[in-house]
Amino acid sequence: MAEKNNVKRALKTRHLSMIALGGSIGTGLFVASGSAISTAGPGGALVAYIGIGLMVYFLMTSLGEMATYLPVTGSFATYSRRFVDPALGFAMGWNYWFNWAITLAVDISTAAIVLRYWFPHVPSWVFSLGALIIIFLINALSVASFGETEYWMSLIKVVTVLIFLVVGFLTIVGIMGGHATYLENFAYKKAPFVGGVPSILTVFVVAGFSFQGTELIGITAGESKDPAKSIPKAIKQVFWRILLFYILAIFVIACLIPYTSPNLLGSDASDITISPFTLVFKRAGLASAASIMNAVILTSVVSAANSGMYASTRMLFALGVSGDAPKIFGKVNGRGIPMPALLGTTLVGLLTFLSSIFGEQIYSFLVSASGLTGFIAWVGIALAHYRFRRAFKAQGKDLSQLRYKAKWFPVGPLLALIICLLVIVGQDIKSFANLDWQAISVTYMSVPLFIILYLYYKLRYKTKLIPLTEIDLTRHELEHEQADK
Repeated sequence: MAEKNNVKRALKTRHLSMIALGGSIGTGLFVASGSAISTAGPGGALVAYIGIGLMVYFLMTSLGEMATYLPVTGSFATYSRRFVDPALGFAMGWNYWFNWAITLAVDISTAAIVLRYWFPHVPSWVFSLGALIIIFLINALSVASFGETEYWMSLIKVVTVLIFLVVGFLTIVGIMGGHATYLENFAYKKAPFVGGVPSILTVFVVAGFSFQGTELIGITAGESKDPAKSIPKAIKQVFWRILLFYILAIFVIACLIPYTSPNLLGSDASDITISPFTLVFKRAGLASAASIMNAVILTSVVSAANSGMYASTRMLFALGVSGDAPKIFGKVNGRGIPMPALLGTTLVGLLTFLSSIFGEQIYSFLVSASGLTGFIAWVGIALAHYRFRRAFKAQGKDLSQLRYKAKWFPVGPLLALIICLLVIVGQDIKSFANLDWQAISVTYMSVPLFIILYLYYKLRYKTKLIPLTEIDLTRHELEHEQADK
């Protein structure tokens, strides 16, 4: 019975490592990184990405400590439920499911935009529907097929960034592309810092969105073959990924393209011809740069949609297991796939995509409503870890029982919590200054939605903040519970 009603631990260490390496490499790096340099200048963009990168590293170490101790599919929703308040776990789970179900629809729409670069006369919906079917089949087959697909798509992204860095540095020193620039663009006009602190804060938001998805490593813990070994390894790589991919890539772009260039203003997949990566490859003499980068961006978008389908399905499954969603969503088939949760998520993704064709306003509303949900999930991770470690101490447990220890506690989760709250509040400071209530309501829509979910559960079940001495620190208990359902 346990085998039949449980997900399967089939994700290998290499799967998790590559998911961690490639998880947040996407259009945020390949296209939107240029707008960050344009907004805050080369120095400002680097400061913002280093700041957010440090925060994400602390968040991942917090998640890693909890995920190696209690490797469950519900991840931070389960941790919020057990270590903080059941109402917070309920709101976190539904918030995260909603985020990825909507993001899935956005990604399949983006895939169509990318494919129209080569096939301009084919209707977009054909490509979107095709992408959704392929992603559904990958996730329906087995968790190993998801892991293997992500492994190879992440590898393509990683190799692209590495080639870009090599070509970029050769171009900076004049070995490729003719004229050497060295650091001259860092002293051009108002560079390196443009617009001061407000501009850096604006880029904090852009950088934050670029790193969304790194928390997926916590969701995979419930299906990892050896979480005690693979999760710490994957999390260590998060730090190097942030340093190598984002920081060095932005440094290369800033050296080669002045912050005043209008080509840096592109921010989505339709701007592939002015992607900073395309421009740098072209400058180095690579004639087919746009087509190559378009193929890489297509890989990124499909990978993001694939991860979104996996994350939202597993979160809906965990909600079904805990009783926070209809019990049917807590069922799995013989291959360990939570098929009802997968079908439910696919249907929502399809309906959201259809609303982009037939109801632009509904689609815009849903995308706006999911805007800040990723940051809200990060706040949940920081809170849950802070309470988890304090409960560990309050109950007289020895830290040596932890298979992986987050460094710099409590600095890490508290710093992550403060930066996340700053980013959430700083989303649209201009609208607050101008008292533009319509813009404020659109930007911050996910915050009241989250509060409504939290209060609904809290008032209905009259839950309270769990005292530290009463927090359940039993290892794997929920795992056995879901096996017995």
